[in-house]
Amino acid sequence: MALSLLAAARVKSVYHRYNRVPVLSGLTGGEAAELILRHAGIRDVEIAVHDQMLGDHYDPIHKRLVLSSENYHSSTPAALGVAAHECGHAIQHQLAYKPLQWRMAAVGITTYANQVVLWLPLLGVFTGLIQPMVAAWILAVAWGVIMLFNLVTLPVEFDASRRAKLVLRNLNLIAPGSEAVAVSKVLNAAAWTYVAAFVTSLAYFLWHLLPLLSGRDRD
Repeated sequence: MALSLLAAARVKSVYHRYNRVPVLSGLTGGEAAELILRHAGIRDVEIAVHDQMLGDHYDPIHKRLVLSSENYHSSTPAALGVAAHECGHAIQHQLAYKPLQWRMAAVGITTYANQVVLWLPLLGVFTGLIQPMVAAWILAVAWGVIMLFNLVTLPVEFDASRRAKLVLRNLNLIAPGSEAVAVSKVLNAAAWTYVAAFVTSLAYFLWHLLPLLSGRDRD
């Protein structure tokens, strides 16, 4: 939990630091996204705007690239970096990038696993309908699913950031030097949130599984 909080705080700090000075090109995140998608030959992805800060994402099911209002309208290294990163996911989708396909396939079962780890302990405490050993195995399996999903997410996110840096440079959307460094720092900080999520889920998985494998009781 401390690792996750530290990673999230790091992202916000780096993002705000590089979301102040405009880029020399004057392009906004939304404009950069349109240029990147057009350059990649992607015509069927909608660019949408929402108000949730740092809630930017690519929805492969509906082929929708969602940018926060700030990133869509801002002309800063942080905004362009985030927009290019989400475009990286759209490019992955177009190229049938295997780890992205694996993550898409695992979304359904991971959603169920998240519900299990949230509600099963409460159900066991308040109803007593499930034997402790059975509940422990179910929780171990659920955390294992979440851990594997987070593991598959790592190459997806790191590859999207790599593509983002490359396309921003190749299309001259950011200037070499300080702007390129700023984009790299923003994307690198964001990547650590996914590393933290994987480490956290791995720790919970092992915490539930190891006592079962060793035959020890755990309160």
